[in-house]
Amino acid sequence: MKQKLALMGFGTVGQGLCEILLTKKDYLKKQYNFEWSVVAVSDKLKGSVFSPSGLDVNILLKLVKEGKSLEEYNGAEVKKGWDAMQTISESNADIICEMTYTDIKSGQPATDHCRTALKKGKHVVTCNKGPAALFYRELTNLAKENGVHFMIEGTVMSGTPVLNVARNELAGNEITAIKGILNGTTNYILTHMESGQAYENVLKEAQKLGYAEADPTADVEGFDALAKVTILANVVMAENLTLDQIPCKGISQITLNDIEQAKSEEKRWKLIGEIKKENGKVKASVSPVMIDLSHPLAGVNGAVNAITFTTDLMGEITIVGAGAGKIETGYSILTDILEIHKNTKELK
Repeated sequence: MKQKLALMGFGTVGQGLCEILLTKKDYLKKQYNFEWSVVAVSDKLKGSVFSPSGLDVNILLKLVKEGKSLEEYNGAEVKKGWDAMQTISESNADIICEMTYTDIKSGQPATDHCRTALKKGKHVVTCNKGPAALFYRELTNLAKENGVHFMIEGTVMSGTPVLNVARNELAGNEITAIKGILNGTTNYILTHMESGQAYENVLKEAQKLGYAEADPTADVEGFDALAKVTILANVVMAENLTLDQIPCKGISQITLNDIEQAKSEEKRWKLIGEIKKENGKVKASVSPVMIDLSHPLAGVNGAVNAITFTTDLMGEITIVGAGAGKIETGYSILTDILEIHKNTKELK
């Protein structure tokens, strides 16, 4: 069965996904009997194009690389100018890949895209934290009601597997605590402050390298990590926490004196997102923590993410990997598509 894909958003992640699909086309067919067709792409800035028989992805990538609109794509069946909602509703896509820029406070426009697709009986794969952090329970219930999947692996650590590991590889374990470095920007800053560089100087360097945005608030004040902690609590721990129920503190007040104090105690500062079960209740937080150098998370430096699951059968399991990136996040979309392909194939 060829999976028909519609891409909402054709920025870094959407292009990364397409590059992987092209590069791995033969391998995916041979290894997973997976064939694909991109039937629609809708991007607020780059334009929109739809063809029921499929689009030539090489041409789409070429148009974007040359700074042209997707609507310069030509073909007999091609329709252009549809907005995201029309593309979701009227295209013949089986899977909607939601990769638009989204406001984390409202979860929009991605949440409405997800709702519409699920109500139309279409699977949804997203790397957007907004819908997953704010409306996970509603959207998973909506997916169940319509017999489709709502997949969100890329929302926590990009292509580094976290949610699927907890769901599949750690099945049978009770996960009693989760502790993680969930933001690469802050980890980069704290790592380089250990060499004696002041916070402000390292932040500027991180912005030059593209690790930090021009407005770094979401990263340095912990809001990005907060969204990911909320997702982990609700998905892995089956809670129903909201962002405002979780204490959150960033790293902007960490000084070089604090760094030296940690060194003297054989510890290291990390911005830690934590979820743990205490007396039958789940508590979560985001804050800078001094971690013993002996802990696996203490050795995770630079713009890298890591997470430690505490389990009843296997003890502590730590996963380290990239938390962002074009190919890495594109891969997170692919891995969820393959999971949907496997499940739908088994149902036939």
